[in-house]
Amino acid sequence: MPMPVFPRVMGHEGVGVVESIGEGVTGLREGDLVIPTYVAECRTCENCMSEKTNLCLKYPISYNGLMLDGSSRMTIGGRTAYHAFSCSTWCQYMVINFNFLLKIDPKTPLPDATFLSCGFSTGFGAAWKEPMLQNASSVAVFGLGPVGLGAIKGANSQGAIKVIGIDKNPMKEAKGQAFGMTDFINPEQSDKPIAELVKDLTGGMGVDYSFECTGVPPLINQAIQSTKLGTGKIIQIGVPEEANVNINILELLFGRTLKGSNFGGLKPKTDLPIIFEKCKNGVSSVVCIISVYWLMEIQLDELKSHEIKLEDANKVSELLKQPDCVKILINI
Repeated sequence: MPMPVFPRVMGHEGVGVVESIGEGVTGLREGDLVIPTYVAECRTCENCMSEKTNLCLKYPISYNGLMLDGSSRMTIGGRTAYHAFSCSTWCQYMVINFNFLLKIDPKTPLPDATFLSCGFSTGFGAAWKEPMLQNASSVAVFGLGPVGLGAIKGANSQGAIKVIGIDKNPMKEAKGQAFGMTDFINPEQSDKPIAELVKDLTGGMGVDYSFECTGVPPLINQAIQSTKLGTGKIIQIGVPEEANVNINILELLFGRTLKGSNFGGLKPKTDLPIIFEKCKNGVSSVVCIISVYWLMEIQLDELKSHEIKLEDANKVSELLKQPDCVKILINI
């Protein structure tokens, strides 16, 4: 989570065109279409050469609002303006270390590129890369925003036979079904704890995997308790407001595994091109994803609920409160 320093230029999802390059930049040239990725992949450090993690040691994630050299490239009224991670996409121009950029095919539709630059891909990657989800598994996904919908689709693509979506917004049921959800739980429609509702749908056993996409502390514990005794795996994606939360350690001592996930375990240079591969056809509503193991479609038109201009960005907080809001596209 970024440190609370201001003034700050927010935004870490987006797509843009390289306007100019500095000394030492390789693999990019002016006019290239790129997306910013707050996770880098140097392909030379211990972590990048490992299959265990996607977090680069040479170019780590920046949380302090500054670039890796400790400086900022932005000012507002003569004051230092801070970056959001390694980038700041809510502006017309940004300066970014080229190791945090991924060049994509110029034929890729811009809305597709920005929708896949983090949120949806983070959830999708969490189900694809993090737990090595087994075929015929059962899954619970807490929170059906873009990340949760990505986790649903990722689980579905890996052969999960029961995918339970959990959200208090009834309008998210249709969204979840569009991405492969088999069952829906609205916690406000029952007095039972969510974990019990999940177990009711799984013969009292719980699910093999749960993906917590909200960061709400009580839901983290419900995600843990909703998994199977002895073998349950919980992937924590959502970021809590506070760094420290209370975890029911007894539930973990009974054999469950809690794992954190950043950017869904995706390596930008290795994994994101797979997700972007079939964006070349120019069709924004359906994107085919191909790898050695799976063939699927992603209905990206199910993600975009609102589209605004940058000058209307102050309306974002209100739009997010709308029950039909999933993803807001900001045109700059």
